[in-house]
Amino acid sequence: MNGPLLRLEDVRACYGDLQALFGVTFEVNAGEIVTLIGANGAGKTTTLRVISGLLASREGKVHFDGQDISKLPPHEIVMRGVSHVPEGRQLFPFMSVEENLALGAYIPRQRPRIKQAIEEQFELFPRLKERRQQLAGTLSGGEQQMVAIARGLMAAPKLLLLDEPSLGLAPKIVEEVFAKVQQIGKSGVTVLIVEQNVVDGLSISDRGYVVENGEVTLRGSPKELLGNEKIRAAYLGL
Repeated sequence: MNGPLLRLEDVRACYGDLQALFGVTFEVNAGEIVTLIGANGAGKTTTLRVISGLLASREGKVHFDGQDISKLPPHEIVMRGVSHVPEGRQLFPFMSVEENLALGAYIPRQRPRIKQAIEEQFELFPRLKERRQQLAGTLSGGEQQMVAIARGLMAAPKLLLLDEPSLGLAPKIVEEVFAKVQQIGKSGVTVLIVEQNVVDGLSISDRGYVVENGEVTLRGSPKELLGNEKIRAAYLGL
């Protein structure tokens, strides 16, 4: 494949009459970890929803792995190699860790290797192996986030979309979750993260984009973005 793994071109999207994206353009190369940062309501989550097909774009194109996926339904986008881990984790609380993971392998190519895929996730997240029969709703917030990420990986994606993985977690647990995300990136899975936690999000990233009012307003390396006076004032209180 020539060019980036993911490219958004002038994407515009609405919730009814309310326009949320005003021409979002950016790209993610294979093997990168890229973070979208911005305030609440800036359009970050909407961007992920458009990529995964949960929200249809009004205009613009989403190209993934050399193909236009803009008009595909969500299940076809998953089958092409995009997994979306939503904000708030959205686990099934009265099902076990193992049962939640198995639900992530519903696409045809993964069904025959469900057991193998679950064991792979237990290698990545050893704590989940200890909790494999525990109901997901009884886990700590950090453990639930690990289940959500592991479930997203069960489909063997080329691209993992993570929406606010640090939300509601204690700083030490955030550090642990991001270390796992970094490990996932090193394993060859491309990762696009939406994150309000600017420093932690950028600390594991190759590049970042700032989303404001439904547009990408800044882009650069973590060092460039964290050194930018506007970002330091708006997000770091410096």
